[in-house]
Amino acid sequence: MDRTKISIIGAGAVGATTAHLLVLKRLADVVLVDIIEGLPQGKALDLLESCPIEGVDCSVTGSNDYEPTADSDIVIITAGLPRKPGMSRDDLLAKNEQIVGQVVDQVAKHSPRSILIVVSNPLDAMTQLALKRSKFPKQRVVGMAGILDTARFRTFIARELKVSVRDVSAFVLGGHGDSMVPLPRYSTVAGVPITELLSEDRIAALVKRTRKGGAEIVSLLKTGSAYYAPASSIVAMVEAIVEDRKRIFPCCAYLEGEYGIEGLCVGVPVKLGRGGVEEIVRFDLAPNEQEALRRSADTVKELTHKKEIST
Repeated sequence: MDRTKISIIGAGAVGATTAHLLVLKRLADVVLVDIIEGLPQGKALDLLESCPIEGVDCSVTGSNDYEPTADSDIVIITAGLPRKPGMSRDDLLAKNEQIVGQVVDQVAKHSPRSILIVVSNPLDAMTQLALKRSKFPKQRVVGMAGILDTARFRTFIARELKVSVRDVSAFVLGGHGDSMVPLPRYSTVAGVPITELLSEDRIAALVKRTRKGGAEIVSLLKTGSAYYAPASSIVAMVEAIVEDRKRIFPCCAYLEGEYGIEGLCVGVPVKLGRGGVEEIVRFDLAPNEQEALRRSADTVKELTHKKEIST
């Protein structure tokens, strides 16, 4: 049986780290693409030369064009400019819209049956753009955001309560940015909601830190943005798709009335399997949670309409 083929567009820190994890987990043959001459080729060769040590037989290829990506099963789009200190995801829209649009055109041409995982920021707007430009079914275009935001929330909860992250579950919905919607009521430690374990003030502090999680790392690094946790989040999605695990993850998906949101890519719980987004999973939200999700969706809508990114 042919091995799964995954192409990663953008060989920067997120793309290269994702490639490394994919190879270590033996999930696929990998193609790295970047516009910088020698960068994807060098990183691919370095990664390929690690395979004998790791006992992995995956193929890793680097390229400055899209020919080697032909007939990919999954394409991960990380291309675009990263955030700098003081820069919001909204500031990136004009800069990354053109880059991501051109990438999607090439991906649709060379891998018309692929599943697209969008990582470029501003995430929700770029997922909407990828859906529009590719003309793929909505099930095959999904954005990576909620898994990362949820991982940050879980990290902060575990450290606050001094428990293993394995025992912490959480959900963060909405847009990938300051308007995201962490759900304390659906966030638990060994099945117990954190609303029964922490004070309202401490929960509010953890929610605030989660919303600012990406900016916190940008301010510390000063010359880049997060890449370890984003790469792990991408690979979790890939595993669910490649191995048809039917995992329930918060991801950016196109909604047609679910949660009262119409015609917009927003973070909600989805079932991920071999077909991509196989189902939008509906949670019962309290009125204040529904209102927060609506406000987050309105923020995404305003951003996408600035550039007329609609389907």
